[in-house]
Amino acid sequence: MKIERKEYFDKLIGYKDKKIIKVITGVRRCGKSTLLSMFQDYLKTQSVSDEQIIYINFEDYEFESLWDPKALYAYLKERIIPGKMTYLIMDEIQNVKEFQRVVDSFFIKDNIDIYITGSNAYMLSGELSTLLTGRFVKIEMLPFSFYEFVQANSMEDNLERAYQKYIETSSFPYTIHLDEKSNQVREYLKGIYDAIILKDVVSRKKIADVMMLESVIRFLANNIGNPLSTKKISDTMTSDGRKINVKTVESYVSSLMESYIIYQAKRYDVKGKQYLKTLEKYYLVDIGLRNALLGSKANTDVGHILENVIYLELIRRGYDVYIGKLDQVEVDFVAQNYNGIEYYQVSASVRDEITLERELRPLKMIQDNYPKYILTLDNDPEGDFDGIRRINALDWLMKK
Repeated sequence: MKIERKEYFDKLIGYKDKKIIKVITGVRRCGKSTLLSMFQDYLKTQSVSDEQIIYINFEDYEFESLWDPKALYAYLKERIIPGKMTYLIMDEIQNVKEFQRVVDSFFIKDNIDIYITGSNAYMLSGELSTLLTGRFVKIEMLPFSFYEFVQANSMEDNLERAYQKYIETSSFPYTIHLDEKSNQVREYLKGIYDAIILKDVVSRKKIADVMMLESVIRFLANNIGNPLSTKKISDTMTSDGRKINVKTVESYVSSLMESYIIYQAKRYDVKGKQYLKTLEKYYLVDIGLRNALLGSKANTDVGHILENVIYLELIRRGYDVYIGKLDQVEVDFVAQNYNGIEYYQVSASVRDEITLERELRPLKMIQDNYPKYILTLDNDPEGDFDGIRRINALDWLMKK
């Protein structure tokens, strides 16, 4: 069963036949290959013949010989149909050495529409960025949103139960086919985790101390939503008997971000309108993966788990997301896009008056007229506090 990822699918259709390279990125197993498969099916409904579609998955051993750029170029050139639009769709292209030059060579030819995917942001840096500047658009995929998860599991009638399942199992698409009551989901997530760590981090960065890398991952997973600096991570881990210097922490964190397993939210001074360079927050790409890493203690931090879910949803909706600093208080999220700014406070519950006032305070201090929200798991009617809207987080997550 293929679940239509409408948000991403519509983007591909919108860019179809446009003279721009479509680069689909995202963590391993988030659905990139399935999206491309569905796109190929769509092309065939638009009278595109099989011969006009050249699809290569570079993780398939059948195509290992094409990891050589010259071999890949020759293979593609032989199959191009003169005078007709040819669709080059290449999955996990980072396995090909100097793939940028091959892509650029076909980009400059007529009647060729190019789609490539990769599982790490490293492929977008360095030479690719230089060689193809202004020639590509990035479509960054994430695992299932809560809305997609609910639709896939037909759980529209019980959003609270759906949310519990969402954070207890996983948002990776294939896990909906697995038995969550057995170890299938956990074993599948472990496979994803191993692939990310071994293929995207350890082998590329040539990391010798894999156990130390995993200690950093678990530290970040255990501290989602907490202000951190690489020095703080280094000092805390060293005091716990795992000696690691700041430079190594920086290298590890950078690699984890490039592999899309960890996301970083920088801080933003709301009054000064400037970005700050200290005490970032980190979020994990999937709460189920966090459960697999941390075990039974993973689901005890309800507020930060919700915060993680909301952060990823804001990213899905196309916002640049920052942590807001306002004097001595903090706004959980400052979300910016071409329409302006939105401010969010996230809390598991604000039924307690003291908690409600604490969440309202930073938003009340902001003097502009951009929308301000408090998202909570409280199943209460929507509230309004001098223009600050309190909304049930699950209802907010379901809105499109």
